[in-house]
Amino acid sequence: MSQRLRRDASSFMLLLLSAMLLALVAISLTAGSVTIPLRDLWSILQGTPSSDPVFQTIVWEVRLPRMLVALLAGAALSAAGLAMQTLFRNPLAGPYVLGVDAGASLGVALVTLSVGAGKESFLATVGLWSGMGRLLAATIGAAGALGVVMLVAARVGSDLTILIVGLLMSYFVSGLIGFLIYQAEPESSQRYLLWTFGSFDNIPWPSLFLLAGAVLVGISLIFLLVKGMDALLLGEESAESLGIAVRSTRWGLVVGSSLLAAAVTATCGPIGFIGVAVPHLSRWVMRSSIHRILMPATILLGAMVALIADLIARGSAGNTPMPINVVTSLFGAPLLLVLVLNRREARW
Repeated sequence: MSQRLRRDASSFMLLLLSAMLLALVAISLTAGSVTIPLRDLWSILQGTPSSDPVFQTIVWEVRLPRMLVALLAGAALSAAGLAMQTLFRNPLAGPYVLGVDAGASLGVALVTLSVGAGKESFLATVGLWSGMGRLLAATIGAAGALGVVMLVAARVGSDLTILIVGLLMSYFVSGLIGFLIYQAEPESSQRYLLWTFGSFDNIPWPSLFLLAGAVLVGISLIFLLVKGMDALLLGEESAESLGIAVRSTRWGLVVGSSLLAAAVTATCGPIGFIGVAVPHLSRWVMRSSIHRILMPATILLGAMVALIADLIARGSAGNTPMPINVVTSLFGAPLLLVLVLNRREARW
């Protein structure tokens, strides 16, 4: 296939993925226990009255924030996963491989698990027992983990060393969290466990705006490095011979990916499998290893997968939506297995 035909095929696939994403957005906003007609949805989004005032409340206060959070989270985790798989040339690398989720989890655990039942009313009074309090704790913990990763990246010249440090930090933090769970009250342990399941629901608009800003910065940073990512697939020595600043590229990918993973974890909890599986799905769909093609496709597919997972969770039996991590694990693990086993020419 000629280069022009490949470019045309890639452009067509990106347009098709964009159209499919828009369709999923419409379904996410209209489908549910209360079905909202498309005409009413269009009127609500335009700011004009709908046929039923309840529709406006459902869209603006429930479905639109949840849809936007799912879209941003899926895009962020997928972009970060692609960057980490390229940096480490490892098909199983993901956005959490550097331990940022562990730092966020530790922050939430310290707030949620390290107090007794007698202090719960005080924490509720100062706001630390609320969603915003957990968001703040997760953000601080993720920032601490990111600081450790950046410190290591500044002192070593090996991607493998950075990867090992991230894994060791995750194991160490898991031990600390296990100790806190062992000492905590049962109610606190259950609250923390529910947070680890992940959720796109009940995210306030201020948190959504912060997530959107972080995702915009992180994805933009990674987009600036797509040329260097192509070269990294050939190895560091080959990349340097092509004039790529390997150290700067590594720094940018680590910072951008960590920012994306930290923002999503702090807002939604640790969301599994999307960041690992979607980059493989993107390579399979686009039939390319060129990152200026893979990155937009990965972002679109990540948003689509997150929206589909959210629709499945919302459509589950019962009044309470199924946790997002249950859906992503049940469907993500088999999908990842099939994609990895059937990939023909992967370069890491």
